[in-house]
This record gives sequence, structure tokens and C-alpha cells, in this order.
Amino acid sequence: MSEFLIQENQLSKVTRTVVKNEQGHSIYLLVGRWGTKGDALSLYSMNGSLVASIKQISFTFGNRFEIYENYEKVGTLQKIFNWPGDFYYINQLNWSVHGDIYHHKYKIHHFNKEIMHMNKASFAFGDYYVLNVPNDTNAPKCICIAAIMDYWLYNRNRQTSFSFSNNLDWSDGFN
Repeated sequence: MSEFLIQENQLSKVTRTVVKNEQGHSIYLLVGRWGTKGDALSLYSMNGSLVASIKQISFTFGNRFEIYENYEKVGTLQKIFNWPGDFYYINQLNWSVHGDIYHHKYKIHHFNKEIMHMNKASFAFGDYYVLNVPNDTNAPKCICIAAIMDYWLYNRNRQTSFSFSNNLDWSDGFN
């Protein structure tokens, strides 16, 4: 099992995010931007080769994201429901994401098999998200999914509550 560390509050920002291993060595670089349909984040290994990417594809019925690995689409992530907790599903991979998304404590499963679990940790050099991935070949996809979860957490559309009041003056024009 490998651990990957991502500095807290960097994952969903429009910035370069360095992903490190448990020894503190830089393994991946996540670059790109979010916000509109068609925006993408790309995950590069430190030798410069693209290993995975995420593309935002829909706003119509909630955000959906396509996940690519080595230039090939491997899945589409979408939110299924959010009560009593958030539940996300990645088509094609048959992976589910569930847990406490708000506190960055969640897991990714393929049926009963754990693909990743995420927690937060504090070190002398800062606060980090810790991704534990049993199979290193899944790490690029898991890092991309963590970026999407972070984006959704910090960029939720706040529901505007409308209050209708009966402030109509029916006397105008009706005399």
C-alpha cells in the first residue's frame, strides 16, 4: 500500500499541485483549471509524461467529469445522491465513492474491494490529505477523483432560498 500526500487547500485550486509519496518525494504534478464546461486538470509524472486527466463535461443535471488515463477514457464520475451522506459513482470502472466528503474522510470501492481511502494529517511541514492506495496502478485515477471531490466540496452551488410574499396591492387599477 502506498501513501500519497497532497497539501491541504491546494487540490481544487487553479494552481500547480505537487503530489508526494510517504517519503516526501515529488511523484506527480497536477495542473489545469476548473469552473466551466470543458475545463480540465492534467496529472503528470515528474518526468513530464501525462498519466491521467479529468475533464468537466456537464452542468445540465449536476456536474459530471470524465476521467482519462494515458489518453483513454476510463470512466465518468457523477453524484448519485447526497442524503444522508454523499455517494458518487464512476461508470465504466464500477467504483463508488462514499464517506465524509466534507471532512476529507472517504473511501473508493469496487464492490467490496477497497481502491483508496483518504484522511487528513498534520505534519511539521503542514496539513495534508493522505491518500492510501493499495494498488499503485490506481493512484493516478484516485488522485483525479480526490481532485473532483475537493472541487465539489469547495464549489457547491448554494441553493438560493426564495421567499414569496403577498405584497401585492390589489387596489391599483381594480377600483
